[in-house]
Amino acid sequence: MAEQQEKKKGFFSRLVSGLSKTRDNIVAGFDNIFTGYASIDDDFYDEIEETLIMGDIGITATESIMQDLKQKVRDQRIRDPQKCKQLLIDSIRDEMKVCDTDYEFERRKSVVLVVGVNGVGKTTSVGKLAGLLKDEGKKVMLAAADTFRAAAAEQLQEWADRAGVDIIRGQEGSDPGSVVYDAITAAKARNVDVLLCDTAGRLHNKKNLMNELSKINRIIDREYPEAYKETLVVLDGTTGQNALSQAKEFREVTDVTGIILTKLDGTAKGGIAVAIHSQLGIPVKYIGVGEQIDDLQKFNADDFINALFDVSES
Repeated sequence: MAEQQEKKKGFFSRLVSGLSKTRDNIVAGFDNIFTGYASIDDDFYDEIEETLIMGDIGITATESIMQDLKQKVRDQRIRDPQKCKQLLIDSIRDEMKVCDTDYEFERRKSVVLVVGVNGVGKTTSVGKLAGLLKDEGKKVMLAAADTFRAAAAEQLQEWADRAGVDIIRGQEGSDPGSVVYDAITAAKARNVDVLLCDTAGRLHNKKNLMNELSKINRIIDREYPEAYKETLVVLDGTTGQNALSQAKEFREVTDVTGIILTKLDGTAKGGIAVAIHSQLGIPVKYIGVGEQIDDLQKFNADDFINALFDVSES
């Protein structure tokens, strides 16, 4: 238990550090607004709105947060701008809540497809997620279905070894569907809880990607209809609005059920987590803050907001 708490503390401090760029943009702006205004008026609200948008929180999420904030100010008859700060933090927190049911795949026999463009940390995230699930007592298997990227299978093999889980591979350039088929057969035979499939993410050739993912999904439906299906898209936290665009594009080609947000390491535009959640209605389920196997953790709205606003964790 003590070791777990220590791990959690370590992750939280890395998250605080990782969100430093966003915090500098947002929090410094907020502090100036809350201390610089004598009364709550349209200019006050406009400044908050602008600060949120500049922090990559996005227009849709910002409008929702502002609406919620104004309602709370009215309901509680607040006159002092400084009393708005906590209300604003609470509004952002409410925007980010992830339901327990969003992790249903962890409680069932499941197949998880992990998608994402090259360079976002997709294969690495598959390996880290395998480690995380194994630590929770799950029997995990990996499928190296990104057969088009040179060395993807070797990279995933390294993560499988590190996490201590089985892996099913095919030849480089082989049909990803056949790898998933073989992996399902093995997963059923070995009574695996979660089969994690690393898939290709060639968004520049959307039609091919759509066909490939459709084929993989048909194989899962046919060969393993009782399995719970989850599709996680991996996004790079340093790319801000570009990550939002990628999430939209992947949602056009497959049924995305959650986000893994990586590289929250100091250069990240952390506000994008709020934007994606609000605009697309897709929850951020995992966040990564470094290169170690335990640097991927379940998303926790309280931890995220505390780190974003530099609130000491209790």
